[in-house]
Amino acid sequence: MYEWIKALHVIAVISWMAGMLYLPRLFVYHCEAEPGSKQSETFKVMEWRLLKVIINPAMIVTWLAGLYMAWAAPWYTSPWFHAKFVLVLILSGVHGFFSRWVKDFRADRNTRSQKFYRIINEVPTGLMILIVILVIVKPF
Repeated sequence: MYEWIKALHVIAVISWMAGMLYLPRLFVYHCEAEPGSKQSETFKVMEWRLLKVIINPAMIVTWLAGLYMAWAAPWYTSPWFHAKFVLVLILSGVHGFFSRWVKDFRADRNTRSQKFYRIINEVPTGLMILIVILVIVKPF
């Protein structure tokens, strides 16, 4: 059963990260659209669906499968896992910010620039790289 849960976890992580890498790019393009325009309304739908249909469910499955594996292995006693866990908590916090910004865009309350979203787009990438290194290399 463990190997099936691991496969599910990897699929969920890939889905979560795909959304986490794409959503801030949508924010960059959404900044260019005039509030209330057809283009802005299209971005609102795209962002909302991406968040609700892909990112949120993928994060939930990632967490559930990951917690099962941490308990079953038991990885929770390993120092590399503690570091990974902290990074996943941070990534989940970034997810929370993205959710808030989707709501801001939906209400035409965005106050951030394209540059901000271009920079923030790199945060999930950096976290993903560190998490993958910890899981594969297990440096400590």
